[in-house]
Amino acid sequence: MTRRSCAIYATGIVCAHLLIVGIALVVAQVFQTMIHSRLKKELTLTEKSQVFESWKNPPPPVYMEYYFFNVTNPDEFLAGGKATVKQIGPYTYREYRPRENVTFLENGTKVYALNPKSFVFVPEKSAGDPTVDPITTVNIPFVAVMNELNSYSFFLRTAVSMVINSMGINIFITRTVHEVLWGFKDPLLSRIHRMKPEVDEHFGLMWKKNGTHEGEFVFHTGEQNYLDYGKIDTWNGLREMSWWSSNQSNMINGTDGAVFHPLISRNELLYIFAADLCRSIHLAYVEDVEVKGIQAYRFAPPKDVLMSPKENPTNEGFCVPAGDCLGTGVLKVSVCREGAPIVVSFPHFYQADPKYINAVNGLNPNKEEHETYLDLQPTTGVPIRACKRAQLNIILKRIQGFPKTKYINETIFPIMFVNETATIDDDSASQMRTLLLIVTLVSNFPLLIVGMGLILLLVLVVLFCRNRQKKNEVKRIDFTEAFHSFTTAKEDTAYTQVSDKPEEPSETHPTQPMRNGSYIAMSPVEAQKC
Repeated sequence: MTRRSCAIYATGIVCAHLLIVGIALVVAQVFQTMIHSRLKKELTLTEKSQVFESWKNPPPPVYMEYYFFNVTNPDEFLAGGKATVKQIGPYTYREYRPRENVTFLENGTKVYALNPKSFVFVPEKSAGDPTVDPITTVNIPFVAVMNELNSYSFFLRTAVSMVINSMGINIFITRTVHEVLWGFKDPLLSRIHRMKPEVDEHFGLMWKKNGTHEGEFVFHTGEQNYLDYGKIDTWNGLREMSWWSSNQSNMINGTDGAVFHPLISRNELLYIFAADLCRSIHLAYVEDVEVKGIQAYRFAPPKDVLMSPKENPTNEGFCVPAGDCLGTGVLKVSVCREGAPIVVSFPHFYQADPKYINAVNGLNPNKEEHETYLDLQPTTGVPIRACKRAQLNIILKRIQGFPKTKYINETIFPIMFVNETATIDDDSASQMRTLLLIVTLVSNFPLLIVGMGLILLLVLVVLFCRNRQKKNEVKRIDFTEAFHSFTTAKEDTAYTQVSDKPEEPSETHPTQPMRNGSYIAMSPVEAQKC
């Protein structure tokens, strides 16, 4: 056996083994299962986990951008006209949210934590100075008091109205952005505070929320089931709320939005409990995106999250009292806002019924600026970029006994909206890209084996073809040489008769060479005459 034949046989054997092993590994998904199993064990809320420290102290900076709706025609609105608002902002604050009092429970399967939030103003990312810029907006304490007295007698409402008028309090107020956001001493609340000390005399949209937490959380660590990673077990000791009118609406589902289980698919719904919205919401897959070179899935709340119960009956549980429902795109949260007629929505009533948008001049909802979304790396479940947008509104309507509301057309009036954003930092993004590269290489190692087998198969085909070609050339050369030798011999070789007569000298050609009839001449000779 020649070296060439040995090489062909060896290549064929190696090629066959690589293809068989590679295809078997691909079909069995051995390496993919192995890497997924590793991820499920590593991505847990335990002290030995690599993600635990970043869960306690999130490295990506979080920014809160506050936008306000400045009312430009309050008198016209009180006279029965349509309000006109102008958006001002953003007023941006850096948000810090370390987790404190972290304690493991039930053999490390659950973890308790507080999540206080503090805010620091960032002037370079803001449109102005909140301590100077004035804003005209709804006097929320006054509206809340009117709404609370709506169930009392007409005479009591009239008496309170006269007192409020004597104090010079109106439905609209003009204050600085800082006062509206972080609090001021309200004259009406101060008056009530004298009679009811439990009522705070200060009011602000973020009053007492700087440096405080939203409640006590207990999370699943994910050690028992990776799908439970980061899910809320209890909030303030509760596994379900009692504000809403159905068990489904009162459920505390999902995580707090900071972490999600690994190996996310496009087909699943992700649940988040939003304490500021007093409910859980779900997000659905929208599209694939790329953030800092990292492939991610974008999830966003579908339209049915705030859809009217007429269109989505599962939302009927959010009507309190039962049957008292608003339209699509808005949610009344008075039950968790001390009875104040507060309504939440997406900014500019994005995805809401057009009647809410058309009720106020100056609104322009659009997906790019007003959609809430979450970009998740599907393999690890780590949020790469997040954008939470929510708008605070209040219901303004006529209330008998308060003459100031006599001509008001019932309106869900926009106050402000917040844009909470976070994007993975460069160092974390670099680490994520490295991790994903390793995961990809390990998961696709069987494909690499198959690829090597295919390359060797190609080499085998080339060697085989060349070997056949070489053999054909050798056969052709041998046949040509044999044929050439045969024809040459036929032309160059002659036979002479063998005679017993003695040799006689030539009579006519003395100079010709002697003829020899006793052997076959090996040189050209003339044929003998008879």
